[in-house]
Parts: sequence; structure tokens; C-alpha cells
Amino acid sequence: MKYLNFDLNLLKVLSVLFEERSVTRAGERLGRTQSAISNSLRKLREAMNDPLFIRGPDGLILTPKARLLEEQVREILSVAERCLAGDEAFDPRIATGRCRLGAPDRLSLPVIFPLLKSLGERAPNLAVDVVTTDRDQALTLLDTDQLDAAIGWFDSPPIRFRAELLSKEGFICLCRQGHPITEAKRPVELTTILSFPHLVVSATRDQKAVFDLMLARTGRQRNAMVSVSNFSMVPKVLGESDMIGVFTERVAEALAHDFNLATLPVPLEIAPLEHLLVWHNRNDADQQQSWIRQQIRLVSGGDIDGDFGGAANRTDAP
Repeated sequence: MKYLNFDLNLLKVLSVLFEERSVTRAGERLGRTQSAISNSLRKLREAMNDPLFIRGPDGLILTPKARLLEEQVREILSVAERCLAGDEAFDPRIATGRCRLGAPDRLSLPVIFPLLKSLGERAPNLAVDVVTTDRDQALTLLDTDQLDAAIGWFDSPPIRFRAELLSKEGFICLCRQGHPITEAKRPVELTTILSFPHLVVSATRDQKAVFDLMLARTGRQRNAMVSVSNFSMVPKVLGESDMIGVFTERVAEALAHDFNLATLPVPLEIAPLEHLLVWHNRNDADQQQSWIRQQIRLVSGGDIDGDFGGAANRTDAP
């Protein structure tokens, strides 16, 4: 039979080529020369009776057959890895390799930073790549095996993914000290919050954040005056303007504490945001990834009560 004479090592080369889209980078990852990778690609093309890749302006482009093979090859290598691993216990102290995580920017301070600290202490030889993602980007990268796990808000992930609830987190309005909204009647109504121009942090081109999706469920929208892709500009923009922002509790409290900004509670008619931990089914039994997911659970805590060191700046605080 044809497969009995097939060199299974070629599948590892093919998997790395799928990820890197470059013969040179694939060689660097595998510790092999460019000519060796090219020779392996020639054998793969002969075996598959297809060119598999063609040159494009930004790297190799997959042929239709290669796209069909991509997921199958990863599944085969994942099964082989589990078979060879046997019952050997995972030891984080000697673990090597890379951990690839996706998360929205709002979770950088409350989750990613303590996670990196924990991994650095418990698995000092494990490299970590963190990619800023929204929910759609994260699922795509999980599908193509470019991420090991993702955290954030996901609306009913497809059944090919595993998902579990990490925490629920409410929203807080953030603004400069002395902003006109801080003089409004308590509790501040949602219509009052929406009457001001907003600064929005969104990783997508539609200038919408999770708060906008929650608003849409109540039939409302806000005036997004300025949109930025991360939180680095938020303190400066809010501190020197009459714009306000509505963000999840932990990042809002952290910014209020560090940059002397004021906070206001958002009415309860906006439901709390659910943060999920999501990974692909094919990685469910991997010992190293299972351990990493446990570390994510440990640093994620649970339901958030807003106590992140910023209560002194709450305009409703005693």
C-alpha cells in the first residue's frame, strides 16, 4: 500500500510550512537548511500529486488541496504526539517549547500579566507568545493551530472548540476628575452616559467594543467619537477631554488608580461580560496545554467585584 512507504517525518515539515508560509522560516524552526526543506517539499508534492504551495507576494499560498490537508495533518501529528507521550507526567520545571495565547487588550493587566509572572516562576524554560485578538480572530487562529488557547468574550463557540467560563465582569464608566458627568444625579442613568462623546477601544475596523454589542441588545448605541486599538492612549485622551469611556471593571479600576481618573457604575440593565477560556478539541488531552489552561484558571479568579485598588477614585465611594 502506498502509505507504507511514506516518510511520516514529511508531515512535520508540511505542518510547519502551513504555519510559516516560508521555506526559510520553516528551516529555522526545524533546525534544517533551506535546501533540505525544499527537498522535503519536493517529496511531498510527488506523494500528494499536487504543488501544495505557490509563491505569493507575502509568502507561500496554499493550493485548494493543501487547504484540505491542513487540518488533517495537524490531527495526525497530534494523535502521534499523544501516543508517543504515553503516561509520562508533565513537569513544568523542565518543560520547553512555546505557549501561544490570544486575548483582548482589556485582559492584559488583570489576567495576562499575572499569568506571565506565574509561568515564569513555575515553568522558567517555557516561552510565551501573546497575541491581541478579538473573538473572531481568536477562533480563526485556534482553527489553524496558531494559538493553543484564547480568553475573552465568545458568543457560543462552535462545537469543535472546548469552552469554559472563567469569570463574569461588569462595566464601569471612566472619565477625568471634575467631568460634568460626575455632577449628575445618582445613580447615573444609561441615557446620561450615552449623551456624552465616547472613547472606544476596539481591535476591529468597525469601531465596536464588547460594550457596544451589549448596548445593541437593548436597542441602543453610543456616540463613538474616537476609536483606538489598545488602552495605551486612554488615560491621556480621557484626562484631557470631555470624552468618557466604558470599559470592563478591572481595566477601568486599574487605569483610574494609576492615572487619577474618576469612575462611575454603569446601570445593571447592561449584563455582565462573560470571559471564557477556549481551546480546540484536538488539544484537549495535551498535558502541557492542560497545565497551562489550569494556570489561566488560577490567575483569572472568578466573578469580579471591582476591587482592584481604585475605590478611592470612585465618585460614588464614601
